[in-house]
Amino acid sequence: MARSQIIYILFLLKVVILSFESVTVSASGSCPFKSIAESSERSNPLLGVDFCDIGPTKCEDSKYRSLDGSCNNLDNPQFGLSNYKYGRLLPPKYSDGINQPRLSVDGGPLPNARLISLSLFGELDVPDKNFTLINMQFGQVLTGDFTRIANGTASSKNVSKLSERYVPCCTQDGQYLERNPKLCYNLDIPPEDLLNVQAGNECMNFVRTLTDEETNCNYNGGPVEQLNAVTSYLDLSLLYGSTAETNRLLRTFNGGRLIVEERNGQTWLPKSPNTTQVCFVEDESDVCYTGGDISVNTSPGFSILVTMYLRQHNRLADELAKLNPHWCDEVLFQEARRILIAQIQHITYYELLPFFLGRENMLRNKLIYDVPPDSHVNDYNPQVDATTLNEFATGAFRHFHSQCEGRLDLVTEMRSVVGSLRLSDWFFRPEIIEAGDNFDLLSRGMGWQPQQLTDNNIDREVKHFLSRRNMTLGGDLRAIDTHRGRDHGLPTYNDFREFCGIKRATSWSDFEDFINVQSVEGLMNLYKSPEDVDFTVGGSLEHPVPGTLAGPTFLCILTEQFYRTRVGDRYFFETDNPKTGFTKDQLKEIRKSTIARIMCDNGNQIKTMQPKAFITVSNTNPIMPCDKLPTLDLSKWIDEVPINLK
Repeated sequence: MARSQIIYILFLLKVVILSFESVTVSASGSCPFKSIAESSERSNPLLGVDFCDIGPTKCEDSKYRSLDGSCNNLDNPQFGLSNYKYGRLLPPKYSDGINQPRLSVDGGPLPNARLISLSLFGELDVPDKNFTLINMQFGQVLTGDFTRIANGTASSKNVSKLSERYVPCCTQDGQYLERNPKLCYNLDIPPEDLLNVQAGNECMNFVRTLTDEETNCNYNGGPVEQLNAVTSYLDLSLLYGSTAETNRLLRTFNGGRLIVEERNGQTWLPKSPNTTQVCFVEDESDVCYTGGDISVNTSPGFSILVTMYLRQHNRLADELAKLNPHWCDEVLFQEARRILIAQIQHITYYELLPFFLGRENMLRNKLIYDVPPDSHVNDYNPQVDATTLNEFATGAFRHFHSQCEGRLDLVTEMRSVVGSLRLSDWFFRPEIIEAGDNFDLLSRGMGWQPQQLTDNNIDREVKHFLSRRNMTLGGDLRAIDTHRGRDHGLPTYNDFREFCGIKRATSWSDFEDFINVQSVEGLMNLYKSPEDVDFTVGGSLEHPVPGTLAGPTFLCILTEQFYRTRVGDRYFFETDNPKTGFTKDQLKEIRKSTIARIMCDNGNQIKTMQPKAFITVSNTNPIMPCDKLPTLDLSKWIDEVPINLK
């Protein structure tokens, strides 16, 4: 038996033992409630499903949200469901009306996505004087919480049908493979790409996203729709999982805690049972994490932030167990989960998004409210579908890839830079965050180092060396963004201008209302018609609306998505629903949450941080001791009687 198989069996045995213990042991005795991770009833709204379906046929009005997103909307259980179709604002555009990527208006090919990246998007190092790197990193993790395209590694359903998706379309060293054209849509290397031409590369690997047609996911003919592997809600599914099966592997079933591994006096995400399949490592003993989603290993910053969320959950569960010794494991798990989700929702909407979308824009469009700290907001609308929009996931939010920084600074408590890491060395190699004091050095670095300016430049580390593993060159994130938009049949930039109430361009000069002349000339040299310009390309070239980080077309889509994500979530933290919401005193505590406090509480030995960690340090935002930052008073959760899960 292979060593990897033995490790996997031992991991499963550990989970089985812990699950068995959970039947007889809780924080203070037996638990009268059935664990959501153990349930097998299809009608149970807390049951996660890992196959395509329309969701449960029957919903219970539960106090807690489900794992798979089902039954958040009691009238439409499939809204926001994981492993289900993305939503759309406009019908898709395919060249054959079914699934083939769009062509030019003259029937010829669209310009090469790599050539677009090389021609229109620069590589200048332009630090953002206003925002720190944690701004970008929090946004990246946020995106992974409610959108991840389903492909060969995204889902366990229909394994026999998906097995061919594990085979690449283009080799690691950039050579073509004979593959199924329904799966492969390789990025060809254009002659102008001297780096790759000189290296002998012919292509960049690109596997098409899983669709409703391929999985027979309620497909009734016509244009295909892509599948989202995670829930559409801001529910920390990347920590807790989007199915009951995944969640079961992550819990101790004792004291409401999530499984951790202890090394060097610190707690870490548990080890993946398929290390060499998930991470860019050669040995099964190497560090590679398991979380609610494989993306937890994406980059050092991503792994750090998810680890902080894991530690925060267990801190909350431990404290709640002390305050409420009569609560069983299931209640402790659900309450800790509910509080942490609320903290992240508050940080997202009231601390992060005002920088991205503009505070006035958010207030005007009712994404946030200026209310007293203990006031609820009753804006849930069951008619609003919170399902993640394809135009958001595959287009508008990818604009912020320009914020990526390829150099990760190691910063001491005195805010001295003592070294740096090259980002491309550590894609899917999370062991670096456990080396020495790197966890804290990198965490402080994210709160100190500026992110890259949100503009039309893209850092070389993600433009030429993305996921390069042990090769000299890698992928191009900006080119992939454009190519993925075509894969998903996104309509054009002109289509979305019109959708957002902006004049449809009939000539190239019409684009000059929001794009500079030089960039318009670049578009004209690449595309045959203004009608051909890709949504991801045109939107990324727009001047930002004052007070925001996006141009008007992307801002329109971003505002729509985050409105739906809030108003379509029955469990959104500000709700006044007495069953699913918080009390006034609890809500007041939730609103004290900041990313700075999350970092302080869950680093190894982080002692200081500026109160507004998304913003660079200044006289008005100085470094201060962590114990001076606001913290939650969990005594507001003391309860004298057991909570009814139903």
